[in-house]
Amino acid sequence: MRVLVTGASGFIGRHLCRLLVRRGHAVLALVRRTSARGDLAESGVRFAHGDLSTGEGLDGAVVEADWIFHLAGLTKARSEAEFHQVNARGTERLLDALLRRPPLTKLVLCSSLAAAGPSRPGRPRREEDADSPISAYGRSKLAAEEGLRRRCGAIPAVIVRPPIVYGPGDHELIPTFIPMLKVGVLLKSGYGRKEYSLVHVADLCTALVAAAERGRTLLPDGVEPARGVYYVSDGEAHAWEEICRALARAWGRPRLPVLPLPRWAGYPALAAVQLRALLFGGSPSLTRDKLREMAEDAWTCAPDRAAEELGFQPEYSLERGMQQTLDWFRRAPPERA
Repeated sequence: MRVLVTGASGFIGRHLCRLLVRRGHAVLALVRRTSARGDLAESGVRFAHGDLSTGEGLDGAVVEADWIFHLAGLTKARSEAEFHQVNARGTERLLDALLRRPPLTKLVLCSSLAAAGPSRPGRPRREEDADSPISAYGRSKLAAEEGLRRRCGAIPAVIVRPPIVYGPGDHELIPTFIPMLKVGVLLKSGYGRKEYSLVHVADLCTALVAAAERGRTLLPDGVEPARGVYYVSDGEAHAWEEICRALARAWGRPRLPVLPLPRWAGYPALAAVQLRALLFGGSPSLTRDKLREMAEDAWTCAPDRAAEELGFQPEYSLERGMQQTLDWFRRAPPERA
């Protein structure tokens, strides 16, 4: 297959491109002119310059693709408008480019559990549940999905919604923990039980390819609304303490304590991070939305439909995945870790 990957220079995109090349596909990576490409060229990936925020280069990039994996998007932004401009409007620009070229290809959108919103303890989200995102990021991802639904009569499309994604090269979850592992204490927001779904990046990439190969495609609004949407995870609901213990064991310090903090403790840190962003630029890593998400008791999803329709079977348990990931971070050069 001739495959186009947007967001190819990102964490998930790099892993997906390598998997596709190993499986014998011809991979074209859509990248901005300033994007770091790492070792993708050495892997046999070709590049096309394009920008979802302006539409530059999209027509030429999509013209020969049999499959498109749409991973590009913002996970941090300075405003809701910035999230929407890239995650929602950028997706619409890509879809418009697809509509201008026959024959049409199959598109797999890598969305997020954040588009659906938090779950309830003991009740992981399923595809038929109503969506209720609580963050600007989640709303922008849901808007991208809705834009795809409006065009799904013309574009065969599948949506994959992962929860927390981790693995070698992760630049969000694991880098947050490493300073705590080095100091010798792991922090928790709040005192009650909190549970999360996770998926290793290799398992997510396997699911994305399976969605292209076997996923049922979306239907227009009002017709089987849950069809063509798949949650993927390792199949477990992990308590925060369980995640911390797995990380501590993988780091070689299995007895590290987990210290719960009151929810208000996040606000001084929020003020410091936002002041730094104001003074030095960039998008803050901690926002009110992040604190709102951290206050929820559960962010879990059930991968049953992906198992049944895609044949999805995760290979990485939490223990194995964290050990492999922390081993990578120990070996990685400082600029990559």
